[in-house]
Amino acid sequence: MAGEVVLLNSGPSPFALRVKIALAEKGMKYESKEEDLSNKSPLLLEMNPIIKKIPVLIHNGKPVCEPLIIVQYIDEVWNDKSPLLPSDPYQRAQARFWADFVDKKVYVASRKVWRPKVEEQEEGKKEYLETLKTMEGELGDKPYFGGENFGYVDISLIPFYSWFHAYKVLDNINFEAECPKIIAWAKRCMQKQTVAKNFPDQKKVYEFVAQTRKKDISA
Repeated sequence: MAGEVVLLNSGPSPFALRVKIALAEKGMKYESKEEDLSNKSPLLLEMNPIIKKIPVLIHNGKPVCEPLIIVQYIDEVWNDKSPLLPSDPYQRAQARFWADFVDKKVYVASRKVWRPKVEEQEEGKKEYLETLKTMEGELGDKPYFGGENFGYVDISLIPFYSWFHAYKVLDNINFEAECPKIIAWAKRCMQKQTVAKNFPDQKKVYEFVAQTRKKDISA
């Protein structure tokens, strides 16, 4: 069932980090291939000809694209190890809802912080923090979003914690004061080897965000 597993990814991508953590949770070995997104490889264009983005999981020569779909695929294929999604259909649907919320609300709001105009940045910061507070409400007093066990929603959100340092330095966002439950949850996740060993250096992420923001603003 394992077969050949290859992951096409790029640097500090939070979306690729989801896949790395999911594979680590399953104890899967894989070959990691770094992509230069300014000069996409023939392999990436062949494996993901429609979207042309990373991450792409190649399992026995067959590509699986889009990060949340890849994580679900990993959970279904290697289903004898550390389930990531709940077995109950309703709870599984709820987990998918909140993972989708991360992509459509949390991530989208975080990108609005990059706006060149100060008033737009401030509105973006407000919206971003509101989405994180919504996630805090869903987390409640549970150690993880799924309860006692680290799982699908945690994997969906925790990669974006790697960007917090950049936003704190560049935009003066005090996450500890604004979202204490999210910070406590993130630190709990970081105690897991499957997360910590795959996490990028936050200072390198800061450099990446700062450089990318300059390009986006000047474009």
